[in-house]
Amino acid sequence: MSKEIKVALLAIAALAALFIGFNFLRGSNVLSSDRTFYATYASVEGLNVGAQVVLNGIKVGQVKELKLEADKGNRVRAAIELEKSVVVGDSTVAGLAGSFLGAKNITLTMGKNTKTYNGGEELISVEATSIADAFQRKALPVLDTVGATLAHINGFLNKDSELSIQGTLKGARGSTEALQKLIESNQKNVALITQNLAQMSTALNKTTGKLDRIAVNFAQLSDSLKAAPVGPALRRLNATMAEAQTTVKGLNRALNDQKGSMGKLLNDTLLYNNLNATAASSNALITDFKANPKRYVHFSVFGGGKDKKTKTEVETTATKLNGTAVKTETKTTIK
Repeated sequence: MSKEIKVALLAIAALAALFIGFNFLRGSNVLSSDRTFYATYASVEGLNVGAQVVLNGIKVGQVKELKLEADKGNRVRAAIELEKSVVVGDSTVAGLAGSFLGAKNITLTMGKNTKTYNGGEELISVEATSIADAFQRKALPVLDTVGATLAHINGFLNKDSELSIQGTLKGARGSTEALQKLIESNQKNVALITQNLAQMSTALNKTTGKLDRIAVNFAQLSDSLKAAPVGPALRRLNATMAEAQTTVKGLNRALNDQKGSMGKLLNDTLLYNNLNATAASSNALITDFKANPKRYVHFSVFGGGKDKKTKTEVETTATKLNGTAVKTETKTTIK
């Protein structure tokens, strides 16, 4: 193969690659098997070549070409390249919709087709009103109103208004100067107040130290109470209380038991009467003893010199409680 042929083939390959790359950058794939359909709009502002064609939120194609048709009232004809798998018919609607950023795309809406298209047919075109378009239509009058308001404000800000603003600023400056003079005249009072605040702060610091020591003491007391054997002491106290309760119960049973001494003392009427009689007899005996002591104890002394003899008579009275019976015994001793 000659050099000229190689150069020619290389040039053809370069031209083919350039053509394919140029069309690819424009959004058109020359080597694809996609089909082309058309839709005509009155205005395609914001729609560019390569814009997406969307079906149910999924991209199924792109805008291949935009052409202005002067003989049809300057309407714009858009060439739409769709994937081969998308079934298009006489009920398919190509709606023009936009976004908040101003870019637009074409949205397909499918219906019940009576005829299926294979490529090159004209689709039903609708310039759908999007949220962005409605917002733009509402925003433009508002912006015009805002512009008019700003123009009125600029009209109010004339020379007289400027003078009024300057007078207000002078008045504010005068008020500031008066306030500064008032502060200067009361500077001593301010210094005294500051000194008092400093003393108060010092006192508070000292008080804080005392409070800290009190808190430490409370913490130590809490630790001491925590470490103290409170549990064993409480257990011993409970044991003592239990023993006391047992003793009281035993005493109560002894008092209620009529067979025991304490029970008989509390419950036996005869024993009670005997004790009363014994007490009465004892009182009578003591009274009689005080009235007649010689009747119970008697001393007699006989004789003299070396042969003195002493005769002692002791009269002992023993009183036994057998009803009202009393027995008396007399003893005489000679020495």
